[in-house]
Amino acid sequence: MLYHASHPILHHSKKLLIGLLLLFVLLVLFSSCEGTETQRQAYAEKRAEFYPVERVPYVRPSSLITALEEKPSYWVDSVFNTLTPEERIAQLIIIEAFSDKGPAYEADVMRLIKKYKVGGIIFFQGGPVRQAKLTNSYQAASKVPLLIAMDAETGVGMRLDSTVQYPYQQMLGAIEDNGLIYDMGAEVAAEFKRLGMHVNFAPVADINNNPKNPIISYRAFGEDRLDVTAKSLAYMRGMQENGILAVAKHFPGHGDTNVDSHYDLPVIPFKRNRLDSLELYPFQELIRHGVGGVMVAHMHIPQLDSTKNLPSTLSKPIVTGLLKKELEFKGLIFTDAMVMKGVTKYFEPGEAEARALIAGNDVLERLKNVPKAITAVKQAIAKGELTQEEIDRRCKRILTAKQWLGLDTYKPIDLTNLHQDLKPQIADSTNRALAEAAMTLLINKRRAIPVRQHRRTSIATVSFGAKQPPVFQHLVGERIKAKHFVISRKAGKKETKALRKKLKQFDVVLVALYGPSSTPSNNLGYSKETKELVGQLAESEKAVVTLFDNAYTLSQFPEIEESKALLVAYQSHFHAQEAAVKVLFGQLPARGKLPVTVNKHFRYGDGISKDKSFIAGP
Repeated sequence: MLYHASHPILHHSKKLLIGLLLLFVLLVLFSSCEGTETQRQAYAEKRAEFYPVERVPYVRPSSLITALEEKPSYWVDSVFNTLTPEERIAQLIIIEAFSDKGPAYEADVMRLIKKYKVGGIIFFQGGPVRQAKLTNSYQAASKVPLLIAMDAETGVGMRLDSTVQYPYQQMLGAIEDNGLIYDMGAEVAAEFKRLGMHVNFAPVADINNNPKNPIISYRAFGEDRLDVTAKSLAYMRGMQENGILAVAKHFPGHGDTNVDSHYDLPVIPFKRNRLDSLELYPFQELIRHGVGGVMVAHMHIPQLDSTKNLPSTLSKPIVTGLLKKELEFKGLIFTDAMVMKGVTKYFEPGEAEARALIAGNDVLERLKNVPKAITAVKQAIAKGELTQEEIDRRCKRILTAKQWLGLDTYKPIDLTNLHQDLKPQIADSTNRALAEAAMTLLINKRRAIPVRQHRRTSIATVSFGAKQPPVFQHLVGERIKAKHFVISRKAGKKETKALRKKLKQFDVVLVALYGPSSTPSNNLGYSKETKELVGQLAESEKAVVTLFDNAYTLSQFPEIEESKALLVAYQSHFHAQEAAVKVLFGQLPARGKLPVTVNKHFRYGDGISKDKSFIAGP
């Protein structure tokens, strides 16, 4: 018999079944309420295991300071979590590397990278292709992408052969148009990026007001705090706005000392009000305008920390108290090289690095002994002088900087056309513009410049410190008929006497003074006889003198202020010699101003300038 759906027995059974189902659901819900928190936690953990939190796309902040102040990114956290406590210490270490020391040396650098997982490399002398190949090799072997740095105040050409070198900062200090210095910074940044580098230990923000300073001198923009600050800012912006981290140095100011911290510990005796108004001023302004890095110098400054023989790098009152708290610097703090006598004279390797981190530095640069340093830092943590949490925080800051510099998407350096790319046409134009803007005319008696050759005017040129006629004499020879002479810096009585006799027959003598190398010098190394000859030519009222070296070396020639004309070109590279000749012959205005006081005859700001060239010309 078939039952119809409307049958009362079937209808009752259906209601009973529905009721039982509802009761079951209620019992399940009730029981689940009792274990809600436990179950939810277990579910969340299980879900996280199989469904990791999605990576938020990285949006690069406009500045490193902003990046460092934000919460660490997914990439930073994920990399950090793969590091052991010891490897987190190693991320705070930058080791030195050269590309011209051969396979054994390179293998030792590789060992430090593989074994200790150091955070970065600072490259020194070598060649661009060799360095690029080594960088690719080192990066491939590194657990975490390496921060690649260089101490390249004048660009990569300061360290690498067959690349472009820009002027030292004293020449730039003579320039009134700081836009040219920004352009140079941008070019330096482009060349750094092409070589897979990220950090330049520049600009030098020291105010060099001590003519006897053996280590800063021509490396500084000058002695005026406003000029030094403005030019440091221009160089810094040129680099940082084009993706390279600038590191201002040497905090709190290395300009007024007669001791080189490479060889001893300088003592800076000045009171705090002097330091605030002078030495610290450029750093304050650079910090205010977003400089990403500051390098602390090895100097003893009793007014800031009276601890005996303590370098500023190891001083908590200076690094943390002054730089971090008072000046509110939020960027990365680098030590100066930890191999320098300024720190090693009184502190052993390992102890020095631990003290530097305790003081508040973020990055230890160029160590004597990496394993000793790591061991000493671990011991400091065990003693409670430093915490692992503080190491971890700084490690994350380094990783954040690496991401900001693009190392989260690291790609090997392309070696194709590397040589050509590191010698761009614009670099040549920039160097020419810088040299032309820097030419500083200090004396021009009876309008000796522009040099004119009349029908009966006899002209000679003489290059002191040259073995053969340099660019200067060749360029002069293209413009006028002249007799050319060269003489050694070390010439004796016989040679100088013979040349003096030859020069007496000429109406005008164009004198070029060179130092021992293309890099400016603190001491030109002239013999007594050659100095006397320069002085005699200056007093002859027919000498037009050009100095192709450090402006401070003018004081090494007692009678040079008697010259008929005196031009300072600051360096001896091609563009400086070319620009000097243009000024001498009236084809280019002299626009430079002396950035330092040399002596009572030549003071800061001196410079005879014209708005236009003396005569029309190319």
